[in-house]
Amino acid sequence: MSGESGSGEIRPSYRTLARWLENAPSDLLQSRSRQAELFFRRMGVTFAVYGDVESNERLIPFDVVPRIIGAKEWEDLEKGLKQRVSAINAFLKDIYGPQECIKAGIVPADLIFTNPHYRPEMQGRRPPGDIWTHICGVDLVRTGEDGFLVLEDNCRTPSGVSYMLENREMMMRLFPDLFAEHRIRPVETYTDMLLASLQASAPAGAGADPNIVVLTPGPYNSAYYEHSFLADKLGVELVEGGDLVVNDDIVYMRTTEGLKRVDVIYRRVDDEFLDPLTFRPDSAVGIPGIMAAYAAGNVTLSNAVGTGVADDKAVYTYMPDIIRFFSGGDPILGNVPTWRCREPEALKEVLDKLPELVVKEVGGSGGYGMLVGPASTKAEIEAFRAKLIADPDDFIAQPTLALSTAPTLEGGNLSPRHVDLRPFVLSSPKGIRVAPGGLTRVALKAGSLVVNSSQGGGTKDTWVLDD
Repeated sequence: MSGESGSGEIRPSYRTLARWLENAPSDLLQSRSRQAELFFRRMGVTFAVYGDVESNERLIPFDVVPRIIGAKEWEDLEKGLKQRVSAINAFLKDIYGPQECIKAGIVPADLIFTNPHYRPEMQGRRPPGDIWTHICGVDLVRTGEDGFLVLEDNCRTPSGVSYMLENREMMMRLFPDLFAEHRIRPVETYTDMLLASLQASAPAGAGADPNIVVLTPGPYNSAYYEHSFLADKLGVELVEGGDLVVNDDIVYMRTTEGLKRVDVIYRRVDDEFLDPLTFRPDSAVGIPGIMAAYAAGNVTLSNAVGTGVADDKAVYTYMPDIIRFFSGGDPILGNVPTWRCREPEALKEVLDKLPELVVKEVGGSGGYGMLVGPASTKAEIEAFRAKLIADPDDFIAQPTLALSTAPTLEGGNLSPRHVDLRPFVLSSPKGIRVAPGGLTRVALKAGSLVVNSSQGGGTKDTWVLDD
């Protein structure tokens, strides 16, 4: 077994695991893998796939070989994540406020004001505590021995944290002896951290014990399992739009004992469906008048309305300059090199190198709407070329990265598979905290670079070692 590396050498953080695997019975991993699948099925740990007529819900494949990160490496990662999310919050506060970064030429004005996730309704508004992105999922990839690069930022409604927590519980149940041989930082405290962060972000008039709810679009949403899981772990109510009502700019929850005021809404409903009086009038999952309550400062929405500007893939390309502008220092975590197809010279270069590149829609997610040049046919490449020429502003391009791999159980043997990492970063007026680890996603197909669960990817438990 080689640990997570591009060189084939075992990383120091993997050495104990390597010794343990050498002494383990040959069929142990396969046996435990079958147990894990059985447990997940019984617990209903599933996700839905839109447009899948064969099956409404699937299990995300779980790999029983953990991904391990050393203490010093995590310390550096944590500093970079805090710097980046702090700058993202400052950037959002600025573009909906004085717009200094636009005036200074850091970000083009048209990229903001024509962005589909820019919400003019938020211009001049300040959310409670001045926190815009309470929960941020930052996707990281390792491309060499020198650390990680940021692949993208998820600032609207980042998902996957339930799988991070369930994966840890599963590994502790299946491999207690392996846990005993490592000092692993706990991720189980994430929900306590999240609850404290949401409480600290409540409006000024909420009092010492703010009422928090998780707002879901309902059981047909692809991440409904996670919504109900988080509400249960937080000890708060899971609500749909019809459970809430706005009176005199205050949000209330309908209960058997009458109306109960709501102070903080951890929402998993997209902006455009949130309030039919402000956004889409045909929304059946929103709460009429909630934007008026929000504007009055009577409720906290987590994350704030309009945060989607910051996870646009075209805005991502400016993030190093945004970090320098708002933090006064160089980025600790770099970006993946990226061509902005909206720029004529960049577009020409991308078209020349199309079979070698990965091309993504700036507003895309889930691994959809993208071209992986080396894995595509000539016909697919030419069809994408036509898309690029027709609408270059809608795309960015990146090199096909030599991503690091992690040992993964495949067909009874350990094989290298490409991985990424999504740590979860929590912000409140009391500061920024990072859960020690995150969701490791793994491309289960040999040679594949696509880790998204909707595209056949799986997950691993992520162990951050303590000193």
